[in-house]
Amino acid sequence: MISINRLIKYFHKGSVNEILALDEISLEVTEGDFITVIGSNGAGKSTLLNCIAGTYPIESGSIEVDNNNITNWPEYKRAKMIARVFQDPLMGTCAHASIEQNLAIANKRGKSRGLGLGVKSKNRRFFKEELKQLGLGLEDRLADTAGLLSGGQRQALTMLMATLVRPNILLLDEHLAALDPKTANQVLELTRAIVKQKNLTTLMVTHQMKHALQLGNRLIMLHRGKIILDVRDDEKSKLSVKDLLAKFYEVQGEELSNDKMLLA
Repeated sequence: MISINRLIKYFHKGSVNEILALDEISLEVTEGDFITVIGSNGAGKSTLLNCIAGTYPIESGSIEVDNNNITNWPEYKRAKMIARVFQDPLMGTCAHASIEQNLAIANKRGKSRGLGLGVKSKNRRFFKEELKQLGLGLEDRLADTAGLLSGGQRQALTMLMATLVRPNILLLDEHLAALDPKTANQVLELTRAIVKQKNLTTLMVTHQMKHALQLGNRLIMLHRGKIILDVRDDEKSKLSVKDLLAKFYEVQGEELSNDKMLLA
């Protein structure tokens, strides 16, 4: 589903502040893979997702999605194939539009748009059924504006919007980080259910080791723009947080000044 070959990304190239964010990263992702992505601060986790989505241009390398070379595609063109959920719950919805209007926009991903009504009766029935799976009572609040919802409700709505039309790839960029523990747990379980139900190819950046171990069939660890660990299936299921820290030390041959650099 995704083939990344020797991806290089710099920030502030040629200046005194030059940073090599991704250092010849290569990654093959099979359809249906649910990959959790962890690493120290500045390791390149979010940068990798932004390069796949087309938010950041790359210096060299190639990116293929579903046998399409998208390396030079603009972000809006990639959006037909790639759905994203960001850390900020406010980024995924339009605050001044109603819940049903937000869903109507999401329902048009990759489709032609005319000058007809944005929300029709058959859409409302469909939206209500989809909203019921969130368990938040939003199916009875279709006319409410998204701005009236709590952060957790908006993030849950964003998850639904991102997957309403099944994307080729789902990118989750620390989408639980801004939520309180109870709400984060609810959105975590929603994430697990939607990804499993729709068999979505997913990359999820997280700063929580336990989430990285609980979710998905594969885990990769980044450090200084390189993949230093890539485990899947049985090998992943046997790992603990202590194992991940030990493997970090083993691969790098060094210890972080503070474990929180990796866990934060």
